[in-house]
Amino acid sequence: MTAPTAPDDAEARGLARLLTPEGRHLLDALPPYDASASLALNKSLRDQGHDPELVAAALTQSRLREKARTKFGDFARQLVFTRDGVEQATRWSVAALHAQRFAQAGAEHVVDLGCGIGADSLALAALDRTVTAVERDPLTAAAATVNLTGWPRARVLCADAQELDLSALENGPVHGVWLDPARRVTGGGRTRRIFDPEAFSPPLSFVTSLAEAGLAVGAKIGPGIPHEHVPEGAEAQWISDRGDVVEAVLWFGAVRRPDVVRSALVLGGGAEPGSAASSAAELTSGSWDSPAPEGPLLGPVGRYLYEPDGAVIRAGLVTDLARRLEAHLVHPDIAYLSSETLVETPLARAYEVREVLPHTVKVLRRWVREHDVGTLDVKKRGTDVTPEQLRKQLAPRGTQRATLVMTRVAEPGGERRVVLAVNPLH
Repeated sequence: MTAPTAPDDAEARGLARLLTPEGRHLLDALPPYDASASLALNKSLRDQGHDPELVAAALTQSRLREKARTKFGDFARQLVFTRDGVEQATRWSVAALHAQRFAQAGAEHVVDLGCGIGADSLALAALDRTVTAVERDPLTAAAATVNLTGWPRARVLCADAQELDLSALENGPVHGVWLDPARRVTGGGRTRRIFDPEAFSPPLSFVTSLAEAGLAVGAKIGPGIPHEHVPEGAEAQWISDRGDVVEAVLWFGAVRRPDVVRSALVLGGGAEPGSAASSAAELTSGSWDSPAPEGPLLGPVGRYLYEPDGAVIRAGLVTDLARRLEAHLVHPDIAYLSSETLVETPLARAYEVREVLPHTVKVLRRWVREHDVGTLDVKKRGTDVTPEQLRKQLAPRGTQRATLVMTRVAEPGGERRVVLAVNPLH
């Protein structure tokens, strides 16, 4: 959901021009966006007699479509976007998962409150759901209307989610509700994030009131939500896509799995951005208390090091992952795991440990020189090291590539800082 846009806004005027037959023809005829060629293309189109405002709007939309390829792949060329809509839209592969929840729960009519440019509504419509997409910003609602054209069971309303009467919708009785509350406010010429769930628009209490009314409810929230803010009776799911933790979702009612309280879902890359994930793995827990892994919770650095995916960390499932991998933590407060045997999993990135080095610049500079390192990847967790600054201090000038992990490890009676020279395994 986005803040309302002034009706005379230049972006609104540009989008309106693009929705005319002339505008759509010009936009669809443009080549893939190339920033280096945009000025020359602008001049060429104007020389051909096209209106300068229309040309500017078409090139802006072409640029937004290219930016949206990271979320929608080639499908982006069939959609229209607003500037905020590109940033806030759900990735297509993730929207498909949301829609599957409602379809599997048998929710025929789903209301998408705060639909943005319509990504989640499109995914729901693609699974033959009846969709009422609601967006309070007129510009964004117009974009969603265009994007949902051709889906006869989808309807867009320009309205405030909290003021909408769900019992009086044209599409009939509501079975499920999807929400993407706004978590940013604009003021003083800048946009800032909101972290208090009751300051979201709509607030978290509005989300829970829908669930208490017996509806199947899913709400997309920021992945940084503290666990204590997760409402009782909700399933909290953190989702990672191609290495990025993109969201947390609260599921209620028929779309909540009864035996799951929290989970981490890790999606692998598809054939291209926006395509279905080629692999997925999930770690779940039926409570907020993580059991200790079999064997010692803490242990030394072994032959292999695991870096859990960010969704696993956000969900607080690191020790659950350790149990699955038959691994242990190297420090009680740091999300690195280690073991003597390798277990391949999409839930963590694995490394083979080459050496455990002292955490001193002098030793590391000598190691880099002796191993002919020219390309140096520096990772850190649990230390105040700045990777860019350390890289300059070590001055790699060789021909080989190396990875160093800066961290702390537990020892009897304390801890020590170490540097792990590792080889990435996948």
